[in-house]
Amino acid sequence: MGTGVDLLVPVKMLHSAKSRLLGAADGGVGDRARHAQLVVALLLDTMSAARGADGVRRVIAVTSDLVVSAAVLAEGHTVLAEPPEGGLNTALRHGSEQLLAADSSVRVGALQADLPALRSDDLAEALVEAGAGRAFCADRQGTGTTMLIAASGSPLRPEFGVGSAARHAGSGAAPLAGRRPTLRCDVDTEDDLREAARLGLGEHTRAVLAARCHRDRHAC
Repeated sequence: MGTGVDLLVPVKMLHSAKSRLLGAADGGVGDRARHAQLVVALLLDTMSAARGADGVRRVIAVTSDLVVSAAVLAEGHTVLAEPPEGGLNTALRHGSEQLLAADSSVRVGALQADLPALRSDDLAEALVEAGAGRAFCADRQGTGTTMLIAASGSPLRPEFGVGSAARHAGSGAAPLAGRRPTLRCDVDTEDDLREAARLGLGEHTRAVLAARCHRDRHAC
């Protein structure tokens, strides 16, 4: 089936995704529809940048949200249904098992869905640094994980959640040392979003925030 990493990008149901960002797309009003647009925009910018990176074969969203699925498919990406029991690590284990069942030599990775400033070159360089082994990229705080890569033909073994960087290191994954700020800048809060904007947002996230600016000049 060719070479390169297959990246799984897990996405929660929109009603529960990115709760700490609620209000970021509407000047603090907390409009759920605007919030959903922002969550989808973060995802699409992440997937678009990942798809353009050398060393990436496929980028696959793992979700059961129909709105997310439709948006991902419209952009030409692939969707894998999340298992009924839910949960980030469960979804990633399920995706890893599905990909390995279809191709026992596949190299599976996991990428967080909230990297709107991601540049393809940063991701490509990280994959080169990872080499052939299991590796991970910590977030900019150094405690979380934005990307986890398994060795070819091996299960992903995700341990995402609070303190995941230490758990991934403890499980034998090599920490990537390169700076690559756009790969480390996941967005959980408005402060994170401002940092991502400083690095340079993707077109979908820019469009959502530009609409906010148009509605409320004081939000810009």
